[in-house]
Amino acid sequence: MEHTKWHQLSDEELRNTLGVSPQEGLTDEAVAEKRKVVGSNELSEGKRISPITLLLNQFKDFMVLVLMGATLVSGLLGEYLDAVTIVAIIVLNAILGFVQEFRAERSLRALKQLSAPLAKVLRSGQEVHLAAKQLVPGDIVMVESGDRIPADVRWLQTNSLDVEESALTGESVPVSKHCLPIADEDVPLGDQKNIGFMGTMVTRGTAKGVVIRTGMETEMGKIADLIQNTEEQETPLQHRLEQLGKILIFVALGLTIMVVVAGILHGQPAVGMFLAGVSLAVAAIPEGLPAIVTIALALGVQRMIKRKAIVRKLPSVETLGCASVICSDKTGTLTQNKMTVTDVWLEGRNIKVTGDGYAPEGQMLENGRTVELKSDQSLRRMLQISSLCNNASIVESIASEAGNKKKGKDTKKESKKNTKKVISKKKRPREKMYSGS
Repeated sequence: MEHTKWHQLSDEELRNTLGVSPQEGLTDEAVAEKRKVVGSNELSEGKRISPITLLLNQFKDFMVLVLMGATLVSGLLGEYLDAVTIVAIIVLNAILGFVQEFRAERSLRALKQLSAPLAKVLRSGQEVHLAAKQLVPGDIVMVESGDRIPADVRWLQTNSLDVEESALTGESVPVSKHCLPIADEDVPLGDQKNIGFMGTMVTRGTAKGVVIRTGMETEMGKIADLIQNTEEQETPLQHRLEQLGKILIFVALGLTIMVVVAGILHGQPAVGMFLAGVSLAVAAIPEGLPAIVTIALALGVQRMIKRKAIVRKLPSVETLGCASVICSDKTGTLTQNKMTVTDVWLEGRNIKVTGDGYAPEGQMLENGRTVELKSDQSLRRMLQISSLCNNASIVESIASEAGNKKKGKDTKKESKKNTKKVISKKKRPREKMYSGS
């Protein structure tokens, strides 16, 4: 079925191809059989790197290998203090790089768990809520405004359905969807209006569809596969450090040969001059350079973390600094994807609205004065209509921490300090677009 033109099929052809009834959905036996073939509806992570491998990778840098060679030579020459110093620098460099990359990998795994959606599925005639990874081709799924589409779906029924597909097409404007077959054989991704794609967001309406592709077979899975199979390239800094390491090796060998030859020509013992040349070569290697570079990159990573960015590898920070031109479009990829009310126009009045984010905090001000909702019937009516015209919900829970750490403080201040307001949202943020006349 991998070459099936899903956008061309009629409802009857879909039922026959996938062996499913839109009114009953799949049975548990059919789901079990299909899962044996297609597996879970998940994007493959690729090969996960173990912590030990992650630590050993810190010693593969060319400059680190040069320092390890210098450590060996220093030890053979009896310069134990120099050898211990170089080893300490190498270990510090490895620890800094390992800690950063380990934290980044753990953060990425946590983000993946948070993004795993639920799906409303029709199984044996019953509507059930399942983890999206349990879906198989042929499952009948229902979506509504605020839901993330859990797999590639061919729509069977749509009701004013709009889907935001910027993750695939880059266009932030929602696309209107329908359930009618499309006659053309080769239709671009953005024009497949009767198909919903995994990971895209429903912004308006409701729909019922049948799952046609899951996991790595979805359009999102194809992108993930391309990313995983991309060859890693050296950053400009890594390339320059490798060049510097090669130059230092040639310089060290050149100094050793020059000192040995000059000493022998002046009648000095060959063994003594060789040891002197090697010592000079080791001294020419900047032992602190890798550690300084790692610390500088680590500081850059910390600044990125404060700005809510996850940096997987330390050299990536330097790559961003090498960018001379940044091209971006005007879609929602550069915004916070939030819609917040700032003004309400009602019966010729202009009411200012304060507050930001999901927290139910703020005021309504008219001419600088707080509007009393109890006595303002027109505003109350408009807010009631706005609330009933969407299916979003915001839940506020208050958890109090037991015990006061310090005594003698004002009760109100301590109570305020020990109270945390945790705001969690269901489905999507409330889009407050108020208007009235």
